Parts: sequence; C-alpha cells; structure tokens
Amino acid sequence: MPYNLNHVHVKSLDPEKTVQWWIEAFNFQIIDDRTRHTGDRFIKCRAENGVPVNISGPLTDQQLPPSESHVKLGLEHFGFDVEDIDAEIERLAGLGAPLLDGPNELPDGTRFCWVEAPDHVRVELIQWPK
Repeated sequence: MPYNLNHVHVKSLDPEKTVQWWIEAFNFQIIDDRTRHTGDRFIKCRAENGVPVNISGPLTDQQLPPSESHVKLGLEHFGFDVEDIDAEIERLAGLGAPLLDGPNELPDGTRFCWVEAPDHVRVELIQWPK
C-alpha cells in the first residue's frame, strides 16, 4: 500500500483571514468552507500542485497555545519552489511575511530562505539552480 501525504493542517485564530493570505501569497484554492459540529471554522484548500491544506480555528472552548516561527521540534516548516527568490522575498514581505533567515546558497547554486506566514507558520522558499 502506498503512503500518500493526505494533507497539511494549519490552526489559526482567524481562519478566513489566514486563508485569504495563502490565496494571495501562493494561489491556494478554497475547496470547502464550513463550521463543523465541533465549533471550528474548517476551510479546505488546495495548493497549485494539488496538495490539500486545511486551515481551521479552535474547537469550541479550545484555547490554542501561543506559536512561534523559529526553528523547533516537530513540524518545523513546509516549503515552496520559486523561480526568483529575491522577488518572492520582496513580494511576500509586502503581504506581511517577514524574512526570518537567508537567503542562503548551496555550492550547487540552490538558494533558500524562510519567511513567517500568518499564525507564525515557518515557510521555506527554494530556488533551484537553472
């Protein structure tokens, strides 16, 4: 049996605002938007390459702990391939995603950096050598 990645799930205090940012920043598409019986707003999205990304708020009476975008144990970040990393850093900064680290370059010419998306989600941008 193959083990296919089913989805990525991001928790947010304001799912609608967060989803709108991901739509503008990375062309996500909303597949479904509803409030579930558990009280949380649950918005199913899809990235351009088809990967499902769910963005939801807290369940009824659930208190989410503070988050941060620094290097950490557990789910550390997820990444996007980009054509021009410098242009993307500038574009995403204009959308409120500050640069956290980089850009860095490997000996083969691969360039990469991390930015902070809403809800302190750490996102890596990767520009592959031509």
